[in-house]
Amino acid sequence: MCGIAGAINLNNEPVQNLNRRLDVMSQLIHHRGPDGKGRWGNEDQSVGLAHRRLSIIDLTTHGAQPMLAQNGTALTFNGEIYNYRELQKKLSDSWTFTSHSDTESILAAYDKYGMDSVNELRGMFSFALWDQKENRLFCARDRFGIKPFYYAEVDGTLYFASEIKALIPFLPEVKTNADAFSEYLTFQYTISEQTLFEGVKQLMPGHALIVENGGVRTWRYWDVYYEIDYEHSPTYFNNKLRELVSDSINVHLRADVPIGSYLSGGIDSSLISLLAKDFDPANSLAFHGKFTQFPGYDESHFAQDVADKCDNTLHQIDITADDFRDNIEKVIYHLDVPIAGPGAFPQYMVSKLASEHVKVVLGGQGGDEIFGGYARYVVAYFEQCIKAAIDGTYKNGNFVVTPESIIPNLGVLREYKPLIKEFFREGLFDNIDERYFRLVNRSNDMENEVEWENLNIAKVFESFQSIFNNTRNVRKEAYFDSMTHFDFKCLLPALLHVEDRMSMAHGLESRVPFLDHPLIEFAATVPADVKFEKGNMKHMLKQTYKDVLPTSLLERRDKMGFPVPLREWFAGDLHDMVQDIFRSHKATNRDFVNYDAVLKNFDNVGQFSRKTWGLFSLELWYQQFHDKADSYRKLLSE
Repeated sequence: MCGIAGAINLNNEPVQNLNRRLDVMSQLIHHRGPDGKGRWGNEDQSVGLAHRRLSIIDLTTHGAQPMLAQNGTALTFNGEIYNYRELQKKLSDSWTFTSHSDTESILAAYDKYGMDSVNELRGMFSFALWDQKENRLFCARDRFGIKPFYYAEVDGTLYFASEIKALIPFLPEVKTNADAFSEYLTFQYTISEQTLFEGVKQLMPGHALIVENGGVRTWRYWDVYYEIDYEHSPTYFNNKLRELVSDSINVHLRADVPIGSYLSGGIDSSLISLLAKDFDPANSLAFHGKFTQFPGYDESHFAQDVADKCDNTLHQIDITADDFRDNIEKVIYHLDVPIAGPGAFPQYMVSKLASEHVKVVLGGQGGDEIFGGYARYVVAYFEQCIKAAIDGTYKNGNFVVTPESIIPNLGVLREYKPLIKEFFREGLFDNIDERYFRLVNRSNDMENEVEWENLNIAKVFESFQSIFNNTRNVRKEAYFDSMTHFDFKCLLPALLHVEDRMSMAHGLESRVPFLDHPLIEFAATVPADVKFEKGNMKHMLKQTYKDVLPTSLLERRDKMGFPVPLREWFAGDLHDMVQDIFRSHKATNRDFVNYDAVLKNFDNVGQFSRKTWGLFSLELWYQQFHDKADSYRKLLSE
């Protein structure tokens, strides 16, 4: 796990002050790699690579980067290649390995397979490889977007980095991208290659990029397809799931440093922690964040049940309003963009705690999107069951639950009555894409706060439809598959963005064993009524591991998803801080935002919602990057 950056002139001309530019980018991502740094430039200074190292595998200098091969190839790489041992064995006849690092396995695979080498890699990664012989730069990002890759083309030079902040010094101006802003308002994350920064793009998950002959080209090298297997029984699927999860955790435990686990109190992180301890008894540390100031926010007793079951030491942090006041600007700085809700803040605090004890942690990210862990899936199916019962069509194969069977599981929706009210308010029984769009749309109550006439919200819905209705990936199978597929493609990368930035802010590597491509490809073959039987969230996962998970978790119906008591804080301890942030002179002059209407939300902050969080974090983003743009540019002249 590291940080990467680089620059390449599209016309093979020298990049002016290349080394200084590489040093500035490296400096801005130094937190990602506190154990070492390096840079490399080719002879004519038309291309350069930079690297910040967090030493996890092969702690010697043999693993230092950028790594150079004898054939002139140079590589800067961020992530972990979990099958590096197998690749070294497979490629030993054609490549003489000089290290035990997973980095060298990429060089060896590229030497053997060229740009198809990305298909040989099992893990999380983003990298840039300069091929001296072919005079081209080859870059790739892992299949799920666990590791980041951003790039910007400025005055004939392409700059790239693990974090957007490293590109800001080269942008002609810091300006908000209107299309990305529309996506952010809708989902609180973007679903396209655009970012909130005009001129900065992200390389999408499962994509590669090449720079050659003066041009830049990207393409998708991997995708997931829902080829449903109707031939096997639930028992077969459960056994196969157990086999693949065990294999994934086994390779995710490969490291030359101690490994711990996040332990939230939910199914996913608990299962990972329990199984990891079976494979490696030395993996005995777990980390949890809790809020005890107000009732309803403390899940620590569930985390403690799991820690006791696997005899782990549970380190906990009681997170307070003072912690929020002292750290929220750092959170936004490390995120680069406001994204995916307030859960980033407690994750930042727990990552800081974990970094004081280990260099690697395992987490349960991905379980909700793979196995159906969001209450909105139940909301959507509840409405679908009503419609099917009225129409008499619930037995036509496209519905995975009957009205009778879903009723026992509706208790999970007790806390989601406002969501159901909004969902049923208009458009009931419309097309499923329109219905699900309303469920995930965060902008429904922002009519006055946003200058919609300057934005193209229709384009956002078109982009949503192109993903949700993509019959190449999901054919005419269950509504459940369409919902989880969209969240897998769009929401999950946003959550992984948080996972990466909040851990790397403290020089901590976060690994996510559920996101192993053999496991994901298998899960896409499982019928929806096996994964989501009777509307029971994560039914398949709970059924498979009912002998492993504590009863308290299996019977739990109130998982909160790392809630933060912002309603109480914003109305109490943090009231003055919020008012000060929104009443600054610059805060009243932002693109696309009507701050007179925004302020009304914070005059009565007891009405805290995801809307107020989105507006609050958006303003902090403006202050951190727009208002301080000159300070980033000045780094080049220091």
